[in-house]
Amino acid sequence: MATLEELTTEATTEIEAKKPLYAGTSSGLVEYTDSDYAQAITDLADSKWNAQQFGYVEARLEAYGDIGDQLDMQYKDAVNGTTTWKDHIAKVKSDNPKPE
Repeated sequence: MATLEELTTEATTEIEAKKPLYAGTSSGLVEYTDSDYAQAITDLADSKWNAQQFGYVEARLEAYGDIGDQLDMQYKDAVNGTTTWKDHIAKVKSDNPKPE
């Protein structure tokens, strides 16, 4: 896991590689100010941090699938004495681990 400082360094490198950046104004395109560049770096670093810390949540939600399908798995497990649903949930969690 990268620290916020490491992610900020990475974001700085990425923003520097994209220079010059422009913002649209009522009078046309204007190059970012130093303050705009600093904010862009902060925003990108924060985005990377959030993806690192919480990206597993979205990945799990997608991988769990439809709640109706999960309920069907549970019903079939109860009727057939199988563990399909528990196995599915365990795989989703192991494939998308929560960061320490």
